[in-house]
Amino acid sequence: MTAEIISVGTELLLGNILNTNAQYLSRELAELGITVQRESTIGDNQGRLADFVNEAKNRCDLLVFTGGLGPTADDLTKETVAACYGDTLVFDESEWEKITGYFARSGRVTTPNNRKQAMVPVKGRKIINHHGTAPGAWFEQEGRCAVLMPGVPSEMKAMWNESVRPLLMKRQNCTLHSVTLRVLGGESSLEYQVRDLLENANPTAAIYCKTGECEIRITARAASDAEGEKMCREYAKKFYDLLGDAVYDEDVAGLEETLVRTLKEKGLTLSTAESCTGGLIAQRITSVPGSSEVFGYGFVTYWEAAKARLVGVEPDVIAKYNVVSAPVAAQMALGAAQAAGAEIGISVTGVAGPTGGDALRPVGTVYLGAARGETVYVKKLSVSRPDRALVRARAAQAALELALRLAQGKVPAGTEPLARDAQHSAEALDKLNEVFLGH
Repeated sequence: MTAEIISVGTELLLGNILNTNAQYLSRELAELGITVQRESTIGDNQGRLADFVNEAKNRCDLLVFTGGLGPTADDLTKETVAACYGDTLVFDESEWEKITGYFARSGRVTTPNNRKQAMVPVKGRKIINHHGTAPGAWFEQEGRCAVLMPGVPSEMKAMWNESVRPLLMKRQNCTLHSVTLRVLGGESSLEYQVRDLLENANPTAAIYCKTGECEIRITARAASDAEGEKMCREYAKKFYDLLGDAVYDEDVAGLEETLVRTLKEKGLTLSTAESCTGGLIAQRITSVPGSSEVFGYGFVTYWEAAKARLVGVEPDVIAKYNVVSAPVAAQMALGAAQAAGAEIGISVTGVAGPTGGDALRPVGTVYLGAARGETVYVKKLSVSRPDRALVRARAAQAALELALRLAQGKVPAGTEPLARDAQHSAEALDKLNEVFLGH
């Protein structure tokens, strides 16, 4: 089956709204084994939309629309597509009762233009919207189909998962099983390592890049869910064999979820001392339900005085080595663990930009510390693109990775160790500083 994704709305063409729907639907359709041939954005113009639909429905099996189902005069998707598929619309009393009830519960009054949202196909079918006022619609003519969903991403995703995806799976006459591997590292190097595994027809595998990591989504089409799961497991093993512990988990929301679970399993607690990330690491950790069992303290030590007062960084160390340095990161991590009574302490200090760097510490320079027991491990991160948000995101991701490796009892790769009892030694701190300045 072939498909096209059509996003409707002049606000999308003007760039006022980021179109995340198309990206989401592309991935979902690919999982179903449906080939997406085109993605298009059309403004709220009935004539242009009708011309486009009449062309598109003759070149593919399925048109997937988002947007244009609202109550205003320029929301014309449903009427236009109905006409192109030889269908008409009729007023649905039950949908109208639902709409008026929805407005009443929120203390608002419906207006006459809301009635158009209660219009549903005569030959096709309505798709119930459990999360908003605009029902979706399904049209079909000579085996070619069109599905219409709201443009609001939360409503669209819910309708897709609850109604549209099951309908398409039934038409495909198969079941799908997926597993998503979360892999630390960059997309280009990862893709080169696993390139041969990405060519398989069933199961399929695709890489999606994120900050500091990638997802590998494996999807199998099979006659039963049990068979699909077996196919995914066998194929996932091939990736594990190639990538080793760079694959840190499966089917999780992010690195923080794996970290919290690992800390719980090991009976460990964690504390953070953040400078340039401003609490971003703590925010990611505490976004995981149950994180209070393993995370009790986090310090945002933006000022030099805060680093000294809250986590015990020596002012002389800052004066000698600079606040963005390996010795400061080491003392921050050790101090965070001690101040919170935690087994693991994580720290980050850097130059997020866009200004503030120098020859030794250009914008994007970040030092991270990870302390456990009698040792602190220090790592230097250099983000080549001087984008403040990117530097902070990369630093937070790297800090969570260090914390996970310590929680697993591993020595984090690319780090330099410093003994706890040497954190005040001028000779040891000089050596640590020289190691990273030479990088």
